Amino acid sequence: MIAIAGFVVGALAVLVFRNYQRDPNPKDRYNGPNPAALPQGVASVLAVLPSSAVVLDHEDRVLRASSAARAFSLVKGDHLTAPELIAMARKVRRDGEIRESEIEVPGNRFGQEATTFAVRVAPLGAYGQVLVLAEDQTERQRVEAVRRDFVANVSHELKTPVGALSLLAETIQDAADDPEAVTRFSGRMQHEAARLTYLVQDLITLSKIQGGDPMPIPAPVPVDEVVQEAIDRCNTKAAAKHIALVAGGAEGLQLWGDDDLLITALRNLIDNAVAYSPEHTRIVVSSRAAGDSVEISVSDQGIGIPEGAQERIFERFFRVDAARSRATGGTGLGLAIVKHVAVAHGGEVTVWSKEGSGSTFTLKLPALGGTAVAASQPSTTPLEAAK
Repeated sequence: MIAIAGFVVGALAVLVFRNYQRDPNPKDRYNGPNPAALPQGVASVLAVLPSSAVVLDHEDRVLRASSAARAFSLVKGDHLTAPELIAMARKVRRDGEIRESEIEVPGNRFGQEATTFAVRVAPLGAYGQVLVLAEDQTERQRVEAVRRDFVANVSHELKTPVGALSLLAETIQDAADDPEAVTRFSGRMQHEAARLTYLVQDLITLSKIQGGDPMPIPAPVPVDEVVQEAIDRCNTKAAAKHIALVAGGAEGLQLWGDDDLLITALRNLIDNAVAYSPEHTRIVVSSRAAGDSVEISVSDQGIGIPEGAQERIFERFFRVDAARSRATGGTGLGLAIVKHVAVAHGGEVTVWSKEGSGSTFTLKLPALGGTAVAASQPSTTPLEAAK
């Protein structure tokens, strides 16, 4: 932004200097022949600027404002709305020095949020005119905040299993003469090592999905095979809690996408359901045609999700119950991966949940060919089957 603004200010300065050469002795600095007129060529330069641009006259009235400046509510009528910009313009007009700063413009009553701008104010012409350039920095700051949070969360999540492994290794060394203790602590080391492996693998998967790269080798994907493979990968964990995994719904549906990513997303949903369901319950995985989409639902009879947390559960490392999640070996990235896999396939993931009554996560994805045609339709809904 600074490089672009510097180039623009430089270009405008050249135009102003040439105009000044044509009229080296203006009648009056602020009351010349036409103090409200823009220097020749300035309007053309402003028209191609991607950032918000405003030109003020010697009385702080707006002579020219880009559509972006008005859209961001920097300008109303013929006046600037930000007192900070007006103060900067007066200082620039007084001493002729270019100034840079960062300001925040409050949102409006129509739901527009506050916007942060990097601004550059420079003198323009011999009649007290001032150029204001403002670049929206809101998204950049949001991305930077997400990056900082992500690094902090990853560091925290990695520190726990790494610290546990280090402590267990020291304990085993001290208990070298006690075979029973060595066996017990080595089992704990395997658990922590597996947890670390899952976390690293989830980070790699999430990084690939969020990288914006094209989906690897998209192809027709049979939904039945995705469901069965995901269930097979979760059977061991479910069997340990005597939880039955049941597949149902329409058969013969197909998607266009990447089968490995879809299996990963569905496995994460099933793993999540197993982790938060009591023993001797059922989890139903069902699919159905829904117009030009296919819906794959995972319904459980678990503890449910508080209503206030349902909007945040797809955030990276967000946990409704951090202690329980870590006890079950969760990485806090499973649902974030599900969300990004759905988006990568042009779909979405939604959740219905009630505390004490279980949850239903639904992947809604575009069907192959634009129309979902099923060989058979489910006789019951996922929630009905789960009861």
